[in-house]
Parts: sequence; C-alpha cells; structure tokens
Amino acid sequence: MIRIAMIRPGATDFDDQGRITGTLDLPLNATGMGQVGRAARELASLQFECVYTSPCQSAMQTARMIAEALGIKVKELPKLANLDHGLWHGRQVEEVRQRQPKVYRQWQENPASICPPEGETLAQVQGRVEAVFRKLVKRHERESIAVVCPEPLASVVIAWLRIVPLGDIWKAECRCGCWDLVELEPEQVPSIR
Repeated sequence: MIRIAMIRPGATDFDDQGRITGTLDLPLNATGMGQVGRAARELASLQFECVYTSPCQSAMQTARMIAEALGIKVKELPKLANLDHGLWHGRQVEEVRQRQPKVYRQWQENPASICPPEGETLAQVQGRVEAVFRKLVKRHERESIAVVCPEPLASVVIAWLRIVPLGDIWKAECRCGCWDLVELEPEQVPSIR
C-alpha cells in the first residue's frame, strides 16, 4: 500500500486577500510560515521517503521546511504546476463572482465545464495528475511519500485518487497549510474517465 500525504502550501498574501493565485509565483507570508511549521509538527510521526513538490515558490518553501523537519529530500515535479487560471490570475474570487456571475456559478457547480479565459481546463490538469501519480505509485508502491501542491491542484489530485466528485474548488482555496492522507493499493490507482 502506498501512503500519500497531500500537503497544501502555507498562505501567501494573495491567499489572505482572497485572490486567485493559480500559477503565480508567490512566497509564503508570516501566517503561511506558521501554518507550515504546524503541518511539519503534525507530520513528524509519519515516515516519508521524500517530499515531491509543485514548482511554485510557496510550494517549494513549504516542501523545504517539511523536508528539513523530517530529514528527507525534496524533489520538484514541474508537471505538478497549479491550474492555469489565465486572465483570472490575481483577481479576487469575489470580483469574478460579481463580474461573471453565470461563469462563477457554473465553476462552483461543474468546474470541469469551465476554462478560465486563456487558462487550462480541468481535463488538461487531470491528464498531468494521472501521468505524475502513476509514476509515483509505481516508484513508491509500498512506501509513504509527501506531495506539496497548491489549491486547486491539491483538490484535483485528492478527488482523482479517491475517485470522488471534485466539488467547489473556490472553497478549497482556503485550506492553506492543511494536509490529507490517502492510502491505496497500486491496483486501485484510478484512470481518467
């Protein structure tokens, strides 16, 4: 059985302002550093082979702090870049809700049906997720690993691994510094439908 700890990076200033971060490269703020410290303490009793991370600055900082606390290595995975929100990058979620209420509602109810202007679809993201996690599961099929991904990518990964509906990915943006543990047998790794 593989155990995967899916860790969200700590907060950035954009998170605190309710802004859409997507692929923007932002550092952790003081709140985020505290969140990561708490997560590292919570994860200390688990034994991981290594920490894999998204390439963004907040994820890299989070992964390095956790790896240092746990005495393991960090490996960056460029294909774990966050969802590209295109022209929505930097906007407040509330601004999108007010200016594009129909799109916002559809994004909440059925996120797979929306592509942010000049961004990428969830199907594209899920394709990257499947490719990365099939390799990780094969490489670590009887081990435990930690993976640091920002939202909404972390929610896409969790939903895919657990084969559950994605849900409201706007709300997931508020989960800075949190983590989930997923355990599965290699033959349980899902396929993109």
